[in-house]
Amino acid sequence: MTVLIIGASGFLGTELVHQATSAGRVTAATFNSRPGDASGTSWHHLDLRHPRRLDEIIDTVAPSMVINASSGEADWAVTADGPVRLAEATARRGIGLVHVSSDAVFSGIHVHYDETALPDPVTPYGAAKAAAETAVRLLHPASVVARTSLIIGDGRSAHERVVHELAGGAREGALFTDDIRCPVHVADLAAALWELAVSDAAGVFHLAGCDAISRYALGVLIARRDGVDPSLLPAGRRADTHLLGALDVRLDSQATQRRLSIRLRGAREFLGVATTAADADAMHADAEIFDQVRPQTEILPNCEDIV
Repeated sequence: MTVLIIGASGFLGTELVHQATSAGRVTAATFNSRPGDASGTSWHHLDLRHPRRLDEIIDTVAPSMVINASSGEADWAVTADGPVRLAEATARRGIGLVHVSSDAVFSGIHVHYDETALPDPVTPYGAAKAAAETAVRLLHPASVVARTSLIIGDGRSAHERVVHELAGGAREGALFTDDIRCPVHVADLAAALWELAVSDAAGVFHLAGCDAISRYALGVLIARRDGVDPSLLPAGRRADTHLLGALDVRLDSQATQRRLSIRLRGAREFLGVATTAADADAMHADAEIFDQVRPQTEILPNCEDIV
């Protein structure tokens, strides 16, 4: 099985390449700015705005599966139009496709969203992601669309860097106490994507952790894990700013989790914190900090099988 990973030099893409090569899969990868350093992988420069180059790479690699882990943020040409071209190219050749999407496709009005929920984005990025989802599902019905949330990974993610920069005074801003998401560990996410890629799965899937937690509470847990004083983290409310975006979006991954062997851990677990409120109460001697975190977390039903 030859796999082509689009956006392989990014955070998630790097983990996908690592797991693929560790499993002995024949792997090709694309990059936009600079190639990754994984050995045993062929690297190809790709700008998703250039369909001819995309066709050239697919014909050269001849993959049986493509995983799109690219991110063009709010750039419509990359984030929306790029997946359209990719869906057309893979469907035409009978190649499998896994497209990674985001909880940004939701407005937060309904708070809890399962795999049947319809996108209602409120930001340019969310609109581009929603458009890509629609096009991928229409043009390539046998594809997988996998929505995820904040991706964390042992100090290597953008979210973890922000925590350290804020605590060290190298960055201005605040972590919001009213901005709720369901963080997932990058290794869990990549493993789940590989499970879906090698299966006969098709349709929409949710790959998020089972703890709903605010960005501030997440920052506190990251700080505690890394030996940083959580009191150094500035807190604020997104509702008090003029920033666009949903406040509270909790991906319900129960249906997807039931078909996976990989368990999508919650942030408390992969950041080294107990997964139940009772256990957390017992393990936190610094009750003042935990009182800051507890009101901003929820253990979702899909955590029940791990507590």
